[in-house]
Amino acid sequence: MACFRSWAIIDYLFFTRTTAMRSSVLLHELLLHSATTAPDAPALTYQQQTLRYGELAAAAERFADGVLRLGVARGERIGIYLEKRHEFVVAAFGALAAGAVFVPINPILKAEQVAYILRDCNVRVLVTSAPRLAGLAPALQACHDLRHAVVIDGEGDAAADVPGLAAVPWTAMQSGGASRGHRVIDEDLAAILYTSGSTGRPKGVMLSHRNMTTGAKSVAQYLENRSSDTLLAALPLSFDAGFSQLTTAFHAGARVVLINYLLPKDVLNAVVRERVTGLTAVPPLWIQLAQLRWPEGVGEHLRYFANTGGRMPLETLKALRAALPGSKPYLMYGLTEAFRATYLPPEEADRRPDSIGKAIPNAEVLVLREDGSVCADNEPGELVQRGALVGMGYWNDPDKTAERYRPLPGREAGFVRPEIVVFSGDTVRRDEEGFLYFIGRRDEMIKTSGYRVSPTEVEEGAYATELVGECAALGVEHPVLGQAIVLIATPRDGGALDEATLLAACKARFPAYMVPARIVVRPGPLPRNPNGKIDRRRLAEDCKPPLPRAGEGGGEGEEK
Repeated sequence: MACFRSWAIIDYLFFTRTTAMRSSVLLHELLLHSATTAPDAPALTYQQQTLRYGELAAAAERFADGVLRLGVARGERIGIYLEKRHEFVVAAFGALAAGAVFVPINPILKAEQVAYILRDCNVRVLVTSAPRLAGLAPALQACHDLRHAVVIDGEGDAAADVPGLAAVPWTAMQSGGASRGHRVIDEDLAAILYTSGSTGRPKGVMLSHRNMTTGAKSVAQYLENRSSDTLLAALPLSFDAGFSQLTTAFHAGARVVLINYLLPKDVLNAVVRERVTGLTAVPPLWIQLAQLRWPEGVGEHLRYFANTGGRMPLETLKALRAALPGSKPYLMYGLTEAFRATYLPPEEADRRPDSIGKAIPNAEVLVLREDGSVCADNEPGELVQRGALVGMGYWNDPDKTAERYRPLPGREAGFVRPEIVVFSGDTVRRDEEGFLYFIGRRDEMIKTSGYRVSPTEVEEGAYATELVGECAALGVEHPVLGQAIVLIATPRDGGALDEATLLAACKARFPAYMVPARIVVRPGPLPRNPNGKIDRRRLAEDCKPPLPRAGEGGGEGEEK
């Protein structure tokens, strides 16, 4: 029996890896392909340990076998609530190999926010650490679909406090061999990435294997990624651009270095120590990195630096180019709903540094009027993206999906089914040469430190403190953060409200990037518009840009 099982594992590995070699159409096949062609090549470095491609793929396959032994059905969700580390990557690609869907959860989210995500997409298995599980236990009481907690560093005693939840040690998930997972195709769901909406709770963006695999190949193509590259994963893996560091590297057979940093200096030190060739970050981090002294030898190995999550200030770009004259700058734009949309070729950075470029390979970007017709040159319109990167919509939210994902206007007759495109909600213009320029956002989303923050979610948290009567959260332009969160609040019942007390309550409730940079207390009621709603525009006009607090805009703030 044991002999038969061994041959079955060998046969399965040969089948999956041979298939991956022919065509990587499923996301986990990117890893299997590189493990087949270069099993001894370095794949993933965390702290002092590097896993080779063969080792990483084998660990993912063992995890997939463990998932199947837990009885997880095809398409069921596996949540991952960890800082960046080997186990995160093994769990994500192992879940995919089993035919499940992975849900990466930002490690700096608080217990109630994590529990909301777990409930919203009916997560069956949660991969986390013992300390994190202990902190989550009270909030998990309401997560009725959760059956197993895979604990990477202990027995998970806290699971006993949650009815119906069984703890599974990481060693148990690595004790098997490899089994053929549930059959999936490239149009099946691969991941759900949660992003805040302009109102209400975060929305789960559904991305298929096709979306993410096509995105990996497209980005690797224009970044010219190769097997000799070393990419530094400085962004959270719960972000599309953060997880993209893994997928583009695995497609190219490159190495990824995982870092959970506290200070910008930590990032720079890692770039030097690991001889990083590609670094992607958000504007607040680039602003801080540009103020550091870069060692002269960095330009010998840092082949490119890339910006995402907002426009990089021109002065920051100039400072980085002066410090890194041999490194190519890539200025990118994208949205989680369609992974990535545009990039500016490095050779255009001097001519048009304020442009977001043109569509990435295998995508098309349109600029449309409200009636669906194409805008003229330099006429403002909404950015609309079509192609294989357009996501599957929002999990369990058909109304929001219908608002953002709609049929392509003006498509000629004769097609059996309509082509669904994503309407970004962003206003742009296209010049005579086809280069795009970002103008503004149509919704009230606050974009701070590379995060998209819902004003309503901040307001709900402020109300939950029971300290305020009315409140409104606004985004105010900020030289470092992009936008800073300003919370305008009134006292309850005509009483008093202390700004410091409210700020302390917000810090206890919110992750660092959601904590208001400034709190303004004013007598109520807040001004209304003709519809009876709080007049945000009027409040924004009354606000002056806040000064950053001491230590503001540092590292990721990930809780270990």
